[in-house]
Amino acid sequence: MRGFKRWMKCHGIECSDALLLSAENVADADADAAAEDSLQSLSISVKALCDLKEGDVVATIPKHSCLTVKTSAASDLIEEAELGGDLGIAVAIMFERSLGPKSKWFQYFQILPPFEPIPLLWSILEIDSLLSGTELHKIIKEDKALVCQDWKDYIKPLLDSVSLELNPDFFTVDEYLAAKSLIASRSFQIDEYHGSGMVPLADLFNHKTAAEDVHFTSVSSSSESDTDTESENENENANDENSGDDEPVAPDFDSETEGFSEGDLELSSTSENKPTFMEMIMIKDVNAGSEVFNTYGSLGNAALLHRYGFTEPDNPFDILNIDLDIVVQWSSSLFSRRHSRRRLSLWRKLNLSGSGSEDSDYFEISFNGEPELELLLLLYVILLPEEKIQELGLASSSTSEVKETPSFLSNKDPESRKKELLTKSVCRALLSLADARESLYGRLNSLEEDVRLFNECCHAVDSKLYHSLMLRISERRILEKLRSFASSGAGNFRKNSQTRTRKRAKRT
Repeated sequence: MRGFKRWMKCHGIECSDALLLSAENVADADADAAAEDSLQSLSISVKALCDLKEGDVVATIPKHSCLTVKTSAASDLIEEAELGGDLGIAVAIMFERSLGPKSKWFQYFQILPPFEPIPLLWSILEIDSLLSGTELHKIIKEDKALVCQDWKDYIKPLLDSVSLELNPDFFTVDEYLAAKSLIASRSFQIDEYHGSGMVPLADLFNHKTAAEDVHFTSVSSSSESDTDTESENENENANDENSGDDEPVAPDFDSETEGFSEGDLELSSTSENKPTFMEMIMIKDVNAGSEVFNTYGSLGNAALLHRYGFTEPDNPFDILNIDLDIVVQWSSSLFSRRHSRRRLSLWRKLNLSGSGSEDSDYFEISFNGEPELELLLLLYVILLPEEKIQELGLASSSTSEVKETPSFLSNKDPESRKKELLTKSVCRALLSLADARESLYGRLNSLEEDVRLFNECCHAVDSKLYHSLMLRISERRILEKLRSFASSGAGNFRKNSQTRTRKRAKRT
């Protein structure tokens, strides 16, 4: 850690002496994992050495100290190969690592783990056994296949080029996956010119859901007070498994620096006033001895595990998705396939799918077990008697021919609209969908068995099992809440609707 602190000072990264970069050993009984790299058993956190007040500037980081496609020694190679986005950053990381001590970021790499333990790096066997039935199972397998294909299409040709003289040991599929894991968990969107990249110091702050302590502000060197622009803290950072000692960082607030962020930066639009560095500013008071947290955003456990390799208990942003295919299968078990297709088509024709397109292939169930309106509308339409469809003119090919607008379409009040939709038949349908979704986990373990296994699981011994169980338990508890919601019908809606404030999230 001393070497990294000297490196930061040399490259204009200024960190307040009120912050302590603390490295702690994490007991790991897995000898193979420990042998793989000792850095994986270390966790770095940022703590307050004294009371920090809202508005305190605790760090600045110049853009030239960030590892991006533009700043890497591989910049020309990457541009000539026309590798953009994460592909270009991955090549930059692999190339700089291949340089060893000659790399500008050598000391930075010394405190980084060789990779982050995100599911992308798990074996197919582990993915199938640990994530089966969860939101991530299919997504991770697709991601892994795409990343391996990218390596064949873009990285391998670089190795085949004799003129580049790349060290093949640093450009293997495994090295590419490792670089991708660091990018997924630690990269930041810096600005339009640099794009995203690795931002030293910024990625040492751990995540706490909806409880950030620091915020980032873009500052122009020509007129600092006039051109501050706050950045959104949506983050792409990671928690921490590195090395170091517990020394406070010496303060040096004077370099010509350019910024960093942990999410999308809202930069100045005028070229003469472009921000030259980023300030880390406390957004609330933190007591001495407490950890200083950033936030990666309002993310559920599926997104946290997917991007960063960890989960949180009782995460209020957890959701569960029920695929449209499950709804269609349920409908086809009760009605003919023709009936199911026609009602699905009607649901879309009436613009009840939310997005107004045919891309809505899943429905979100909130942390409280409340289904989104679009699912209730689809179930209602599927279950509507044929004579009612004819009576209302809903069977016509044009919505303009509807004889009278039914209340479930015209009612503008969300609460009363949902109450109308939550008929006994719709509630029974929700119970059936909950059972169908639950069946994806297989019949090996019940929720109670998963909880027992989780309580017996040691995170330090088997973090993959620990976090996969956490994800599965959180999803299955949402299914329990969905069943409770359906069993109590519309009477339960008022309570749930008051606690659900998050907007529809995209599938991770």
